[in-house]
Amino acid sequence: MSSFSFGIDLGTGNIKIYNNIDDTILSEKNMVAVMKKTNLIAYGDAAFEMFEKAPANIRVSHPLNNGVIADINDMQAVLKNFITEITDGGRYGGADFYVAVPTDVTEVEKRAFFDLIKDANVKAKKILVVEKSIADGLGLDIDVKNSQGILIVDVGYETTEISVLSLGGIVLSKLLKIGGRKFDETIRNVIRREFGLLIGEKTAEQVKVAITELEERQEDSIVYGRDIVTGLPVERAIPTEMLDIALTEAVATIVDNIKVILERTPPELGADIYRHGIYLTGGSAQLAHLDEHIVKGTNLRVNKAIDSQDSVALGLARVIKDVNFRSVAYSPVEEEK
Repeated sequence: MSSFSFGIDLGTGNIKIYNNIDDTILSEKNMVAVMKKTNLIAYGDAAFEMFEKAPANIRVSHPLNNGVIADINDMQAVLKNFITEITDGGRYGGADFYVAVPTDVTEVEKRAFFDLIKDANVKAKKILVVEKSIADGLGLDIDVKNSQGILIVDVGYETTEISVLSLGGIVLSKLLKIGGRKFDETIRNVIRREFGLLIGEKTAEQVKVAITELEERQEDSIVYGRDIVTGLPVERAIPTEMLDIALTEAVATIVDNIKVILERTPPELGADIYRHGIYLTGGSAQLAHLDEHIVKGTNLRVNKAIDSQDSVALGLARVIKDVNFRSVAYSPVEEEK
């Protein structure tokens, strides 16, 4: 292992970068702001601040789409700038990179993650990939190399990955195009339909995150948007119960697919899952009542991660620090030979 090692979790919503020098995880929005098509003016949280507020000559976007790289140039720019920040201006001799990749994507899409690091000019000595669900398991402090069945549900910004693990490998996996962004879209649609009010994506996300706290205080959600009829900015109080009902359909799709995976799971592994329960993680895992819906739909216990947004990065950190788990990382280039 070289003196510098990085664990990279390229989420559609957030990018997480673990570095072994100070044992920390950088987590910021995975966004770029580009002026006149070529001039990068902001990235990360700074670009997110411009989202839905920028003029026509500034493009603010996500370099990833549904868990795969949509714009490799933008993603390389984001990665290089963050690595430069972490390493105090890029003053380091080289590093090993461990990057998490979704399981249920094509080999070409997996190779794109490798090429991203290789071509980003970040002084990579060695580039290895780790299956995202394996990193999740390690980040949840599970010994994924044991002969036990583990069911992990990672609910991200645009996708949900459902995986059954055993003996350091993936037995079954399914990637759904449902996540936090779909929940936000559902909230926007119900507010438009019931109140004739247009709200932005950022407002919908804030509403979603606040649902649990508002329910505890028995308060409505206060939102600001544009009235469809008058075209004027207004304030509305939205009952949280209405939002819960609206989100049920999107959540039901996740629960149904968990049941499909369980039906396909070998009996011995299914017995392990019954004993240990389902592990719920990912940036959108904290959605109000999501764990309750899964319990109701599967009759299984749900273990909800505390650091759900960082579980993959924490797993990559274990791979970097513990040689016993280094075998779960591999080079996609060597796999092709």
